Amino acid sequence: MRSILTPMSLIKLKGLRALLVLAPALLLTSCSKVSGLGYEEGLSSVNDQSLSLWQGAWIAAFVVGGITLILILWPAMFHRAKKDGPEFPKQTQYHIPIEIVYTIIPFIIVAVLFYFTAKKETVISEKTTTYAHEITVEGIQWSWQFGYPEAGPQAVVTGTPAQPPVLYVPLGERVRYTITSNDVVHGFWIPAFMIQMQNLPGVTNHLEFTANKLGDFPGRCNILCGRNHSQMIFTVRVVTPEQFKTYLETLKGSAA
Repeated sequence: MRSILTPMSLIKLKGLRALLVLAPALLLTSCSKVSGLGYEEGLSSVNDQSLSLWQGAWIAAFVVGGITLILILWPAMFHRAKKDGPEFPKQTQYHIPIEIVYTIIPFIIVAVLFYFTAKKETVISEKTTTYAHEITVEGIQWSWQFGYPEAGPQAVVTGTPAQPPVLYVPLGERVRYTITSNDVVHGFWIPAFMIQMQNLPGVTNHLEFTANKLGDFPGRCNILCGRNHSQMIFTVRVVTPEQFKTYLETLKGSAA
């Protein structure tokens, strides 16, 4: 007897084909180079650690989202109520294996993300004795004050909301940032470098990293700190080591 495909059967068949085509496409995409998803690779030593974590979190989110979408569409497309079937499907109050699965899988996902986050954070927050320069970063309402101890105690650049300051950083040399606040909590944040550290009143934080690309990069305060919080910006200017030395000499001259 020759089977006849009804319109509903054709829809189901097309849906199944779409799922079968989508799965290999996702696998092939995962084998290729993963996008930075808004971030550029190799800008700083922090990017070398944070970028893979950022990409991995998005991949995990897409996988979980894709599986969830399939689980939603599958019963909607292939288990629709039949006209000649029962009016109400059989109800199952408990299904122990499924309950165990949807308890264990989220736990595994969280545990894996926690492990890699802790591992990367340990490397990013590591303090060394081999840094080449030190720069002080003080948050003030509502701007920034950058100090360069190498050029003397008076080598301080203070910005205003109307004239945001520029933070000069040498290319390829590790810098330790001493981060403080003289009023409220601020957030020293360089989005392109995938790094932020809080400026806490009465607390001194330290952060070390190396900038690996010349250019200007925007900086922000990412903690709501008052009326002019949105104007609390600065620019990170990565220059050659020679240009950085020249800048320090300029600061010494202006402080004299």
